[in-house]
Amino acid sequence: MVMPLFDTASAMDASSAVPLGVSVPRADSGGTRHHAGARANVACLAPGVSSLDIVYCPPGGRWRVQTLANVTRGVHHGIVEDLPYGSRYGFRPTTDAHSLPAKPAPGNANASGRQPLLLDPYGRGVDQRDGFLTSVRTATDFDWGTDERLHLPWRNTIVYEAHVRGQSMLHPDVPEELRGTYAGLAHPAVVEHLTSLGITSVQLLPVHFHIDEPHLQDLGLINYWGYNTAAFFALHPGYATRAAREEGPQAVQDEFKAMVKALHAAGLEVILDVVYNHTAEGGPDGPVLSFRGLGEDTYYRVDGHGKYIDTTGCGNSLNFADPRVVQLVTDSLRYWVDEFHIDGFRFDLAVTLCRDAANEFDPEHPFLTAVAADPVLSEVKLIAEPWDIGYGGWQTGRFPPGWVDWNDHFRDAVRTFWLADRAAIDAGGHGGTMAKLADALSGSASLFQASGRSRLASVNFVTAHDGFTMNDLVSYDRKHNEANGEENRDGHGDNRSYNHGVEGPTENGVILEKRAQSRRNLMASLMVSLGVPMITAGDELARTQQGNNNAYCQDNALTWLDWTMTPEAHEMLRSTKRYIRLRKEFLAAQPHDFPVRDEQSYLYWFDQHGQPMSADRWNDPQHRVMQLLLGDDGGDLAGLVVVNGSASDVLVTLPDAGRKAPSLFELRLTTSPRHKQRQGIQVASGETDLAEANSISIYRT
Repeated sequence: MVMPLFDTASAMDASSAVPLGVSVPRADSGGTRHHAGARANVACLAPGVSSLDIVYCPPGGRWRVQTLANVTRGVHHGIVEDLPYGSRYGFRPTTDAHSLPAKPAPGNANASGRQPLLLDPYGRGVDQRDGFLTSVRTATDFDWGTDERLHLPWRNTIVYEAHVRGQSMLHPDVPEELRGTYAGLAHPAVVEHLTSLGITSVQLLPVHFHIDEPHLQDLGLINYWGYNTAAFFALHPGYATRAAREEGPQAVQDEFKAMVKALHAAGLEVILDVVYNHTAEGGPDGPVLSFRGLGEDTYYRVDGHGKYIDTTGCGNSLNFADPRVVQLVTDSLRYWVDEFHIDGFRFDLAVTLCRDAANEFDPEHPFLTAVAADPVLSEVKLIAEPWDIGYGGWQTGRFPPGWVDWNDHFRDAVRTFWLADRAAIDAGGHGGTMAKLADALSGSASLFQASGRSRLASVNFVTAHDGFTMNDLVSYDRKHNEANGEENRDGHGDNRSYNHGVEGPTENGVILEKRAQSRRNLMASLMVSLGVPMITAGDELARTQQGNNNAYCQDNALTWLDWTMTPEAHEMLRSTKRYIRLRKEFLAAQPHDFPVRDEQSYLYWFDQHGQPMSADRWNDPQHRVMQLLLGDDGGDLAGLVVVNGSASDVLVTLPDAGRKAPSLFELRLTTSPRHKQRQGIQVASGETDLAEANSISIYRT
């Protein structure tokens, strides 16, 4: 590739150090992509260099280089006269000769003495051709019509964690050219599935621009999940249609915005999984893409010897002890809310974002304070993955009001009770007690109380992208990650799963029915629990990853949703819809602030005889039957959840709720195979009903 000649310019100007990135100069008007002027204010925080060039190419023009003449508190800024929308550009430390290498180094890495171009930390688009990354200037205009964020209350929220590509890649009703894209996710066939399922919020695995780690490239694999972000303001173009990719980053943005608009029109929120804890530059030997070349001691956390402090396991950690890093992330978040109408964020390894100058977690960290004080960010959904791999990295329950946490207590308790305990019982041993499951179903109130939050701070989940699918939890005792090229060393070893007697696929009808009932128990536990439930995409279809519990590098049918409606998929979908519908019906009959107002909301626990649970019963693993009566004094009905975790059918005496509920209970569902036969029967308080082995029964008054 032969690069054209370059114009040069360097003069004092009326530029500004704010805002960072490329913007319309304050003296100019307009700002849409059709704005006649091509003048731009360029500002880049680069405290690691004394002088900074912008190297740029207008659409259809030639490459040019200009030194940003002014420096204000580490921000290099200047006015560029011909940088219209669609221009490609990047930064580099100023050299004596204003020139570019004859061929840019692949991946922007330093190689063979070539000097890389650095991505703009505030760049709105990324262009990747010939292995050469550049930022792209894009406009913000889009016909949103009447679209706006949905502001759904947490109590009514049901999260659906999905991957843009995997969700529609195999969908038979989505046109082939749209499969695996933003437009594919917005296709009516996919939207109809989501709305008929009953979920309220689609949480997308990372859509920020990312690259693949070198070790995956060596193996011929890619980072399918996308947790390796290189640009916090730019979309990943690989999830756009071919037409949008060929047209450029502006078209990619428009396709994504159209997706958000379509999901909002269907009543579905859009939540982004965001990775601000580290960048794709990795460890000291990683590629120089942006931050490392502009000022790594500012952007990254280092020790007294200048070595990276890594609390992410990815080679580096962003330095949230520096206010400029806090600004970078809050500016990025606000951009996605303002310009893309995003409803909320799930923060990967969120503890790293809240480590102070001493590298300790601080629930009053400036980042958390800045978000709480921001009139935009304080009004969106904020979800913490409340751990990282550093010292003191487990912080579930300690994030401040305004945040909700992924609750690993719930995950572990539900898996243990229904799977690990059942495996022990089937082997002739004993399971555990009811206490941890009861705490999980009731929203882990004590876990969140110290932070000033309620049960609604708990995001309850049984599975997530990381780990077994729900179907694999009931089908495999061991992980099977050989396809990842790491000799099955990667992935979690503690899965609390149970294969029910055969590892992997089987045609044994008895085992298949046991697995189906366990799937129903897991999903029903999720939907009857207090807190915010999260479903992993495909669990409602009994999706399998063939035992791979770390499929981050598998962009193929192993991870894509299989829409083939097998008997197992059809049964699981029908059951999941039933559990979600029942949850919504119950909540609709309660006051709007249920279950937060503890003085009127109630949770009563009873044993199989209809008597209040005693301490002995709670702590005796021989007693694996309990009843939970829940509701509100101001509600229209009460719910009764009967759990039988034993291997035998049990007659239970339904409790006398006194003034709290009428005396007649109607069975709405059971996870046992006899649901159809038993649904709708009515049982009075004090009378007995059958709780079948390893099942949940749900009644309402």
